[in-house]
Amino acid sequence: MLVPVILAGGVGSRLWPLSREHYPKQFIPLIDKKFSLLQTTLQRLVNAPDVSSPIVVCNEEHRFMVAEQLRQLEIISPTIILEPSAKNTAPAVALAALKALASDQEAILLVLPADHLITDNSLFHQAIAVGGVQADNGRMVTFGITPTRAETGYGYIRSQLKSDTPNEKSMGQVFGVAEFVEKPNFAKAQSYVASGDYYWNSGMFMFGAQSYLQELGKFAPDILESCQKSFANIKQDLDFYRVDGKTFGACRSESIDYAVMEHTKAAVVVPLATHWSDVGAWAAIWDVSEHDAQDNVAIGDVVLENVRNSYLRSESRMIAAVGVDNLVVVETADAILVANKDQVQHVKAVVDQLKQQSRPEVIDHTQVYRPWGSYESIVNAQRFHVKRIIVNPGASLSLQLHHHRSEHWVVVKGCGLVTRGEEEFRLNEDESTYIPIGVKHRLRNPGKIPLEIIEVQTGSYLGEDDIIRFDDKYGRTS
Repeated sequence: MLVPVILAGGVGSRLWPLSREHYPKQFIPLIDKKFSLLQTTLQRLVNAPDVSSPIVVCNEEHRFMVAEQLRQLEIISPTIILEPSAKNTAPAVALAALKALASDQEAILLVLPADHLITDNSLFHQAIAVGGVQADNGRMVTFGITPTRAETGYGYIRSQLKSDTPNEKSMGQVFGVAEFVEKPNFAKAQSYVASGDYYWNSGMFMFGAQSYLQELGKFAPDILESCQKSFANIKQDLDFYRVDGKTFGACRSESIDYAVMEHTKAAVVVPLATHWSDVGAWAAIWDVSEHDAQDNVAIGDVVLENVRNSYLRSESRMIAAVGVDNLVVVETADAILVANKDQVQHVKAVVDQLKQQSRPEVIDHTQVYRPWGSYESIVNAQRFHVKRIIVNPGASLSLQLHHHRSEHWVVVKGCGLVTRGEEEFRLNEDESTYIPIGVKHRLRNPGKIPLEIIEVQTGSYLGEDDIIRFDDKYGRTS
């Protein structure tokens, strides 16, 4: 059985300010107006033969977003493994391999990043079929994208002919791997493309779960040992699987490429001649989006006059641009990015500066997603905080109290069921209630439409960590 392993643990810092640590790019509908990159990756597997439900490896912080986006696609019985800490791809795939082997000793893993774009699913399925034959024979398959230009933002794979492969390069062929090459300068990239021997390193892999663990044991035995020890204490928590955090935290951080693929003698590359992007920076988003007659991409409330070759995205306010060329402008409720389109790879340096300053714009948007819905900060002052809270139908906040703040709730849409101390009562549109400091309370949505309230917090301390939870249907603790 072919087991898709979706790696969904990245933070996508080069796509700031839209991508944040708690809401990274793989969960955002960046290209498709309806589906996120994660959902698009999963939909790419529809109609592929003999594919099981996926294993998704993700960050603890993103678990409810992953579960909700899989639910929206009606994916049956997915496995969601939570990484206690980010350790790159080699340990993440090791956990997935161990989980797959618990059900099927012959499992073949198809490892896919959650945030890539492929335009031709039929060619992708053909490549999977070719790779599957190789994986069945113990090969470690990587998929190489046929380059269409000299690209300095990607790593490369240099291929070599093997005695059991045909002499011409086309879809359906398989080649040995001579070497993996780091991101080159422009002159080297030009020579790579001209030679015809190089492919873009897609970061997609296919191999037997047993084969991967065997090769990992040869070349990175410390990583394998850490993953085996942490997996030995795996526990199911609601829809998620948790491994031992302390043991996994001691694991060395390493990519599949460095840990295994650059060393193994079993590596082969399957060419994939389709439009592909790792959607790694704003220029890549511009490249794969629909352009107007002046080569602009305008999303949201955008007004243009004499603008060319630019990407402009508005999330909350109007953007007006006049007489500019080759720019990226991305607006969110709390931050605006303005960059030359040729310099967007350096957005990560801005994010690093913001981290050093402990700026909240790196972590969250003003709208923050929770398993029960979301909240949006409207005004945040010294002794009061105004939020717009949306509770999904059938969802419920935890039973909780606060030591430093009181709360005033006004229902503006829907109907809520309120627990306040020993009381329980309904709150309809245009009705309000007051939650004093230190009183246990809970808000539920018993209806069929989203419940929307305005919450006004007042007190000496208004931080999100002033929550003592007594009961929570989502398994969260204080």
